[in-house]
Amino acid sequence: MTKLSQNKSVATRLITGFGDERGAVMVEFALVISLFFFLFFGAIDLGRLFSSFVWSEGGADFAVRIAVVRESACAGVPARHTRGTAVSAPRFGTSCSAVAGTCANVGTITCAGDPTNATAAEIWARITPLMPNGTTIGDLQFSYSFDPNLGFLGGPYTPMVTIDLHPPPFQFISPLGALAAAASVSNPGTLGNDIIYPTFSVSLPGEDLALGEAG
Repeated sequence: MTKLSQNKSVATRLITGFGDERGAVMVEFALVISLFFFLFFGAIDLGRLFSSFVWSEGGADFAVRIAVVRESACAGVPARHTRGTAVSAPRFGTSCSAVAGTCANVGTITCAGDPTNATAAEIWARITPLMPNGTTIGDLQFSYSFDPNLGFLGGPYTPMVTIDLHPPPFQFISPLGALAAAASVSNPGTLGNDIIYPTFSVSLPGEDLALGEAG
């Protein structure tokens, strides 16, 4: 083999090796940049999810604090404690817990938030800025449960008031599933799917349900 042929062979090997190395660098870069974006957008979405949880919990807590001092958001909730099944017919002013059946047990009355109800509308207007996107007043559920340890016969009806908040699923803004697949993350199929919120439930004993002018 001549010296010229040897030089050509060496040059060919150098060029080929350089091309292979450049291709490997591009592949590595693609994997690294995919992983970077996966972590970056994942951190943003996790931050949004965490803040949504915190604000939703705060909204449910705020809602029930208003509900316990306002008129009922549900139809059928009595205004006052009436006589129950007690045979002795306790006098008015007797604590509902004095004798079983002192006050009438009306059970639990529930309803979804209704914009035509003054209490529900007021609560919704105040907590709307705290709610996740897509939440509506209908995602609020009000429950008024009779509690024999609250109130007195003839006095304002004082149930246990519960607010249940059911926000719509949390939606990711980033394509985590596609990014995870590009970054070779195992089982990326579930990443980036909407997350179902738990029910945010808060209960407080009713006060006077705004009977009178100073409620």
